[in-house]
Amino acid sequence: MAARSRTHSASSPDGDDGGPDDELLLAALLDGMDAALCAFDADGVVTHWNREAERMLGWTQEEAVGRQGLAGWAVRAADAEEVESRLLGAMKSPGRQVHEFALLTKDGGRVLVRVQSSGVTGADGSPMGVYCAFSEVHAQIDLERSIALSEALLEDASWGVVLVDADLRPTVVNSYAARSFRVPARAALLGRPLGELLEEGMEELEGALQYVLGEGPPTEPAELWVTIRAPQQDEEHAESGEPHRGEKSEKSGTSGCAGGVDADGGRAGSRRRCWRSGFLRLASPLAEEPVPLGVAWLFQDITGSKQAERDAARLRFRDGQLHRATRAAGECEDPLEAARLHLDFALAGFADHALLDVAPEPLAAQPSDAVLPLSPLPQPRLVRAAQTPTGGPARAPVIEPGTRTGIPVAYPEGHPALQAYQRCGSVRAGAGAGRAPENWARTRKWPEGTVYGLCAVLRSRGRTLGVVTFLRDTGRRPFDRADADHAEQVAAHVAAAVDLADLPRRVARPDAPGLR
Repeated sequence: MAARSRTHSASSPDGDDGGPDDELLLAALLDGMDAALCAFDADGVVTHWNREAERMLGWTQEEAVGRQGLAGWAVRAADAEEVESRLLGAMKSPGRQVHEFALLTKDGGRVLVRVQSSGVTGADGSPMGVYCAFSEVHAQIDLERSIALSEALLEDASWGVVLVDADLRPTVVNSYAARSFRVPARAALLGRPLGELLEEGMEELEGALQYVLGEGPPTEPAELWVTIRAPQQDEEHAESGEPHRGEKSEKSGTSGCAGGVDADGGRAGSRRRCWRSGFLRLASPLAEEPVPLGVAWLFQDITGSKQAERDAARLRFRDGQLHRATRAAGECEDPLEAARLHLDFALAGFADHALLDVAPEPLAAQPSDAVLPLSPLPQPRLVRAAQTPTGGPARAPVIEPGTRTGIPVAYPEGHPALQAYQRCGSVRAGAGAGRAPENWARTRKWPEGTVYGLCAVLRSRGRTLGVVTFLRDTGRRPFDRADADHAEQVAAHVAAAVDLADLPRRVARPDAPGLR
């Protein structure tokens, strides 16, 4: 046995001696302890010595049990009197005593240990001995540090900490994570499937967690884009040409974005977040083979910095496209071809289609910063001058774009292009939820599949010459304020080319020669 006793268990009242069985059970319990343990009787003789004590000091159970005290073998002779007095003094002191001193190993080394000792009393209350549980000081300090680290991560950390079990359900979360998931309390996350908390990005997150459970943690942090699930709300977009709910037309002509509409164009875009995530696989230290207990998921919200990086990259690309378009347009002999070039360059990464409509009779209206009259202006006539790209047969226009026919596009009343022309500003429109995109686009005379439109007015020399329209198909985000600013920049270049080509005069008088 790994632990022995100098005393024998008393026989049971019915005559059956349960001593051997009790000693076997006691030995098994002592051998299974993670802490080293030794015990002394009232005379200071070692009575128990478990395997952890043998591993730590090198003295076997046979060599330790039966020795008088620790002097000369487990403690230096010079220190033995003080050490033994402190240990055996626990028999006369209530509660548990904690001490730190150095023990000797069998090979002559020294180990600094922390000892917890407590007295053992008999049935009559008389002291019978003392037991001592000890461990290396650095191991105890490591344990305390681990506990302190866990508490700090779960309370005061400036990043989210979520512990999920093998079923991918949160078991422990900290305050940062609860705020990130928009829940009122940390307990509201416990045990809930993550699919109930995330609207988008759930499959990717579950895939990452399953990968960590099966293969281990990734070598680099992952940046996950997720959308926090919100209560169901009615999605009501305004009619075509009218700003979305929460938007209004400003004096500058650019429709505003209020009421939670963010750079992604979503109604509650603030729910879309980018989390830089690290993952750790948790395994039980008590099992002989690693048994996964779950995954520790640590994340930090970097949405602001990522959005700033995207916006900066998008702005650099768009500025580069404008620069290249301006240089290419300078080589065009025909100003209308220069206008088409500007539209072709603007489409890259911005829209799927671009339409150029000019007015036969330019509107010499108030400047863009003037206050619009209360009474609506007469509905203008707009003639299709260019369309890019031409697309397939299903997208071909009914009337081939040209400036000589003078036939206006059959835009219905309240069309976004007509509104942009009358307002001398930009107008955004979207198909919205609950509407068929095909019917919505067909009604507005836009190519099939269009779900978002942005109309920017063409202004040159104080006159409104027409409208340029950018369209996006299904699968793309709505136009936002930054898109409207870019569209107005493109429209300024296109307006200069349209004015140079004198397209309005050529439309009004089909027999007029073009300017060269």
